[in-house]
Amino acid sequence: MKHRVVGRRLDRTTEHRTAMLRNMVTSLLRHERIVTTTPKAKELKRFADKVITLAKRGSAHHRRLANREVKDVEVLNKLFDSIAGRFKARPGGYTRIVRVGRRAGDNADMSVIELVDRAAAEAEGGEEKAEQKTEKKAAKAKEPKAAKAPKKAAAKPKAKAEKKGAEE
Repeated sequence: MKHRVVGRRLDRTTEHRTAMLRNMVTSLLRHERIVTTTPKAKELKRFADKVITLAKRGSAHHRRLANREVKDVEVLNKLFDSIAGRFKARPGGYTRIVRVGRRAGDNADMSVIELVDRAAAEAEGGEEKAEQKTEKKAAKAKEPKAAKAPKKAAAKPKAKAEKKGAEE
């Protein structure tokens, strides 16, 4: 019976499992979206939500506690500066798991785990990128096209013919 047993072993030792989850939460917070197997994603969701809750509290003590789990200083600063602010009003459930099918090599069930507000943050950044792209297209349309340089491929057969003639 599994009374009061929480979590999954993921077929790893305790040290390996905690190191893997720390690395995965660091990657998740850095990229805000990662692809992994579904059992790992479910464990990572529990782990990441706890770290984000620490960041929302924001004190020096909670920063030190989060530093135990997130070893990269840049990611830790991003967590406390931007990610925690985005989740201030949300009481929990900071991550989303979306199943994406099965992996080709071993048929493992794969999932994408991402931060919930990633789409909203991406939309704000996406509008700016779209404006930049239209500006670039307009600038390219205004510039006259230069004449194309002669191709080098035509010169190669002549060189080969000269080598054959020199050998004979």
